Amino acid sequence: MWHNYGGQMKNLMDEMIDEFNRTVGTEKGIIISVTSISGSSALHDKLISAAFGDPGAPELPDLAVVYPKTALKLAEKDLLVDLSGRFTEEELSAYVPRFVEEGRLKKAFEACLELGIPVVNIGPGGTRDVEEDFQRQTDLMAKMAEKAEGYGITLCVKAHVGASIYSTATTLRVMDKIKSPAFGIDMDPSHIYRGGENPEDALPAVLSRVRHIHIRDCKGRGPSPGAPADQACGRGDINLFGYCKAMIEGGYDGPVSFEVIGAGELSLPEVSIIAAETRGYLNAVFRAVAG
Repeated sequence: MWHNYGGQMKNLMDEMIDEFNRTVGTEKGIIISVTSISGSSALHDKLISAAFGDPGAPELPDLAVVYPKTALKLAEKDLLVDLSGRFTEEELSAYVPRFVEEGRLKKAFEACLELGIPVVNIGPGGTRDVEEDFQRQTDLMAKMAEKAEGYGITLCVKAHVGASIYSTATTLRVMDKIKSPAFGIDMDPSHIYRGGENPEDALPAVLSRVRHIHIRDCKGRGPSPGAPADQACGRGDINLFGYCKAMIEGGYDGPVSFEVIGAGELSLPEVSIIAAETRGYLNAVFRAVAG
């Protein structure tokens, strides 16, 4: 194992590895041998040299502590392993939730950078009207927006029924709190509608920071969006014509993606019909609004 920890971090890592080698490692026949390398730059250079087979380079370690720029290079050689499936939910719950969430988002940023995808969408988490949850979740969003900026990616959050951000008012609060240009809003009319508001009226209030739109219809005010077929745009009760009109008149020119909840158990023909119906409806609406 290679790492570049020093001081207290190195001491703690050494203690953890010694404990592992004495217990589980001995039982499983796995002993970790550590090479400590001073500085992240030196670690990066040594790993890349080994990965690309430079003359005189050492063999790659089984484990290494790496940063995003190193991970991207190692991915080119298919040298990364996704460890998320190696942990149970119970095991993950023993870790600080923020650290787990940050790790998952960083992986998403790295993948999006490699694929040329400009936006990562997240849910707000937390519980409605619990101020502690709102502050904790928005603090995390602010921190991750700073990291997203380093990748040239925009982190978007949407109002979600029952969550810490669930309405136009709470969306405006997070917009006011997080000023980073790498932070935006994912506007989903279904969640706003099921929260008791009219999306066509709510959109203009937040449109200045909207960088992605999830769109679907629904019958009634929820809490569920209803059956998958009823989420096809034009099938439900949301004024999507008015919503699209507000979108165009407000000058929005970003991505619009159709999202259906509960479609995973439908057949491919059923899913295709819902998608085709929505595409036809939205194209007709956009043409009508644009004149």
